Amino acid sequence: MKSALCLLLLCSAFATNLFAAARPNIVFIFADDWGWGDLSCHGHPWLQTPNLDRLASEGIDFQQFNVLNPVCSPSRAAVMTGHYPARYSIHQHFAAPAQNHERGMPDWLDPKAPTLPRFLKQSGYRTAHFGKWHLTNRDTQGAPTPDAYGYDEAIVFNGGAGWVSEGLHDTAKDTVAFIKANREKPFFINVWLHESHTPHVPTPESMAKWKHLEEQKQVYSAVITDGDNAVGAILDALKETGVADNTLVMFSSDNGPESTGKKPSASKYDKDAQVTGYDTYYSIGDTGGLRGRKRSLFEGGVRVPFIVRWPGHTPAGMKNTTTAFTAVDLLPTLCAAAGVKLPADYQGDGENLLEAFNGKSIKRTRPIHWAWQGNKTEPDWWPRLAVREGDWKLVMTDDAKRVELHRLNADRAEAADVAKDHPDIVARLSKLALEWKATLPEKPNPECLTKQVIAEKTNTPKPAAKTVTPEVRAKAFARWDVNKDNLLTLEEYKAGLKGQDNLEKRFANFDKNGDGQLTREEFIGTSEK
Repeated sequence: MKSALCLLLLCSAFATNLFAAARPNIVFIFADDWGWGDLSCHGHPWLQTPNLDRLASEGIDFQQFNVLNPVCSPSRAAVMTGHYPARYSIHQHFAAPAQNHERGMPDWLDPKAPTLPRFLKQSGYRTAHFGKWHLTNRDTQGAPTPDAYGYDEAIVFNGGAGWVSEGLHDTAKDTVAFIKANREKPFFINVWLHESHTPHVPTPESMAKWKHLEEQKQVYSAVITDGDNAVGAILDALKETGVADNTLVMFSSDNGPESTGKKPSASKYDKDAQVTGYDTYYSIGDTGGLRGRKRSLFEGGVRVPFIVRWPGHTPAGMKNTTTAFTAVDLLPTLCAAAGVKLPADYQGDGENLLEAFNGKSIKRTRPIHWAWQGNKTEPDWWPRLAVREGDWKLVMTDDAKRVELHRLNADRAEAADVAKDHPDIVARLSKLALEWKATLPEKPNPECLTKQVIAEKTNTPKPAAKTVTPEVRAKAFARWDVNKDNLLTLEEYKAGLKGQDNLEKRFANFDKNGDGQLTREEFIGTSEK
């Protein structure tokens, strides 16, 4: 009897270990503002990304991967939940609470939302998040911490007010330590790198590598090198711990590259990371010939690198140029890879495209939707809605009075508007986009608003303040715009209002798209009280 019991326990333990070994570890490396063309394997003329090139040579390079918003916070919310971020009223990046409320946004991602780490944790995975967070804002009190979303461990920057923050270059180090400590069990890690977001804080070693270039190129090249080195450190750790062959590794970016700014008069200070670095003048990321950049619904703002390596599954060195893969597809696809059955009541916006990881060219069955409420300037930032069905993509204003239609398989650069040639397709896709928009909430969940700000708005009487008219503001803009480029930098704004309080916050309230500079429309078109 004892022998039979021992044999039963031994078989049970063996089956458990076999099941654990069959379940892949999952590492998702998510860069920031890293353009589709910022890889040497995507043809960049001078940038070098040997570790990402290695990853691509050992796996699949998906060349039609889209995020679901052209800025960071909503893009990341889509990855976490498998839902379009607009379903949570997350339309732009999380800013200070007052600005979030002006935009009709919550102050954090709803912790009750279904999340990828929670599903994996409930199935026995050890879960961790290292690097950028930005599913709330550094000025937000009382925001849920990462454990509320399903993480066992987390060390982040750009988290909530009062959170302990890691340094910008600690993300890979923290990830490597976690891999070494958890090599005996299945794990899931979100690695959200700082590169190539501002402030650019390249290491001295990487700056020295590119010292032969002029400063603008030197800084950006060094930043890309630092990001690529972080990828290399993680890949090396997987190999050294013996788990590389059972680990699914992905690399992507949260949106397209930042627009290149004017040469700054001062460097940018990031109070969360306690660092000073280089500003957007050094942001010279490459879209790889795609139209638009960060904050645009054209492909340059939402088509980003997506490289997947999964030994025994992904064919080495393959380029998938046909499968339209998106960020909301990651949750169902990764759960399928891990053998995790999704709850019966989970209604995601994505599809399980696991067969694409196995080298098959999969056609999605659902349309792809985008909504944008930030920068709306010409020539590439005006669309408010976009929808893709098959190879057709329509971009449009909220009222569908202005549209463009592009056939992406023949025109990845979206250079030719063929709307007049296909009125039937325009009508169908416009209807599809507007019907989808009608399903979105009008207001954020009140449980995801900072109670402190609500109380202050309700209970604190505010003294009447003088209204500044557009005429007065236009004259001020003309005086303060010392280099006459029709843009106000923070430095010009502060110089014009020298001695007044809270200038950085006031500047941020005008800076609706968060690009660090004010257009005449942003500054003059808003009344200040």
